Order: sequence, then structure tokens, then C-alpha cells
Amino acid sequence: MCDDFTESAEAAALARMGLSRREFAALGASAALAGCARMGSGDAGELRERTVEITTADGVADAFFVHPAKGAHPGIIMWPDIAGLREAFKVMARKLAAEGHAVLVVNQYYRGGPAPVMQSFSEYRTPEGQAKIAPLREALTPEAITRDARAFVAFLDGDRAVDAKRRIGSNGYCMGGPFTVRTAAAVPGRVGAAASLHGAGLVTPAPDSPHRMLAATGASYLFAIARNDDARDPASKDELRKAADGAGRPAEIEVYPADHGWCVPDSPSWDPVAADKAWQRMVALFEKL
Repeated sequence: MCDDFTESAEAAALARMGLSRREFAALGASAALAGCARMGSGDAGELRERTVEITTADGVADAFFVHPAKGAHPGIIMWPDIAGLREAFKVMARKLAAEGHAVLVVNQYYRGGPAPVMQSFSEYRTPEGQAKIAPLREALTPEAITRDARAFVAFLDGDRAVDAKRRIGSNGYCMGGPFTVRTAAAVPGRVGAAASLHGAGLVTPAPDSPHRMLAATGASYLFAIARNDDARDPASKDELRKAADGAGRPAEIEVYPADHGWCVPDSPSWDPVAADKAWQRMVALFEKL
């Protein structure tokens, strides 16, 4: 999770780059664009994108929807990290759409207003940013995420850019990691793959902990774990492995040689080599949809 523990790793990464948080934040979307350019791209040709509004049980959620201009493609629900839907995630969504997917990047904070709540991850690290996010996070109960996931799946199934004969995938970053499991459990007959990238809160004591929900899904999984998250809680990966095996769900579980946030290009912990590896493993997972 993006807390004091991961903040210290971010500070160390910034020190290696010779940048202050203020200087890094000033790079803004340009850093995201430059970083994602190294992820590699597909050959789906021209893309179409738009902001959409999706009626949920709790209101109207805004989202960024991007897909190849021609044809119907497997749908993907992308859950952003704690700083929410912003330019960095739009850039990543375009890259994934270029691989041949219809990608819906959701604003998980829609109950508090439309995206972007923040322009960059660095904004979250300010006292004002954390105060702004706190009440929005509180609204994201397991029940709320489940309701939202059903609405997002229904939206994809109703759009002509989505191939309803193929299963839907989900990917999530940081706080969005466990949301992918809840998405798979919300509509088990439709969601066939879920990728958690430096996900937080996957293994908890709660009766509805995501790792306990794997048996209620029909998905295959990628759990890409940050090395500093693993150092703090090394037992979680073993519990995930045990839960996946017990549920009979295919799961690739790996600790990456990078810190929490490494997959998001506007994060101080962005690691292009490790990010590319996780990206390729995620694309391979989604190819099976």
C-alpha cells in the first residue's frame, strides 16, 4: 500500500534520480508519456477513445474508454492506483488497446466527483492530497466495488467495440490490485483473467479477503508483487499460492526486483525494465481471453 513504508522507497528512488518530489511532480504527464513509450506497442492500428458515463447502483461513474477503431475486442477493466484516473493511466490504456483490447479505465472515486481527482501520483504524497483521498477511499467498501464491477462489465458487454463472445479481463494497480479479484468474483461467468500489479490488501484476516474469494471466480491470475511489499509481508505470496492451488485457479505469482509502484510511469518507483516484464506477462494473460 502507498504508506510511509513505500514512501521511503520512493524518496530513495528520487534521490538516485537527483530530483525532489516537487521537481518530479513538475514532469507530470510528460514523464508518463516518455515512460510508457518504452512499454512496447501492439499493431492494432488506429484507436478510438472517449470519456463515458456508466450508471451504477450508487450513481454515475465516469471512465476513459479506448479501443481499436475497427472490429470487436476483449474488454478490459482497469483499476487505477490510489491517485486515481489521470493521464498516466490513459497512456497505459492506449498501449493496452493497441494490443487489441477495449480498455475501460474507471474513476473509482466517482462518488466524490469526476476524474481527475489528482493530476499525478506525486500530488497524493502531499498532506492536501492525502486529506482529499481519505474520504473517497472510505467509500470503496468491498460491497461498493462489487456493485461497480457488475456495472462496468455490463457496460463493456453492451458496447459494440467489445467482443461479447470473449471473456473480460481486469487489471489493477496498488489499491486496484484486489479490486481485480472482486471484479472476477462479481461476474464469474464473464471475467476470465485478472492481473494485480503491486496490489495491496490481497491477503487480510477478513472473511472476504480477496485471496479467500478465488474459488468463487473463473479467472486466471497474475500477481506481480513488489519487493518491498514482500519484505514487509513475505507470507502473503505463500497464502496466495495456497489459495490459488486450493481453488484450482491458474495463478502466476512472482516477486519483482522493483518497489511498490514500479509499473506506473508517473510514480517515483517507476522501473522501466521490471515494468516491461510485468506488462508482457499481463499481455500474455489477456491473450487467453
